[in-house]
Amino acid sequence: MLLLAILWLGWFAISASCASAAEPIPIREILDEPKSFHLKQVTLQGTVRNVTPLDPYRVQAGTMCYGAYLFSLEDETSSINVAVYGRCGIPTVKDPDVDDGQRIELAATIQAPSHGGYYLSFQGLKVVRDREGIIQAVADRITSLTE
Repeated sequence: MLLLAILWLGWFAISASCASAAEPIPIREILDEPKSFHLKQVTLQGTVRNVTPLDPYRVQAGTMCYGAYLFSLEDETSSINVAVYGRCGIPTVKDPDVDDGQRIELAATIQAPSHGGYYLSFQGLKVVRDREGIIQAVADRITSLTE
């Protein structure tokens, strides 16, 4: 019986944490504490701005990636750069999945790689130097919000 109670409490705690992960968080919260969000998945809501398709780029393994684009997501607290990596190894021409001014919900992984990680730029993948304060959201899922 005790084991059943412990399992139930564990399941409840996991369910509660998963539910809270789906709640949109203010962008300002991420920008204020980027280290605590590094490589964490978050849900954001906001308005798309400055959609910029990228030229194909090469990853370290030598594979070419196509259809990547960048945009800024703006909510009432701030804005954050968003990268959509596109597809690697499959040559394709594809328009971005979002339009300027569109309201979306974004499931993304936050990257704040001040320790020498990678980020997607207009020139493809770039290594972050120690002093750079790059913070970006890498899109996992984009859902259009209708008003």
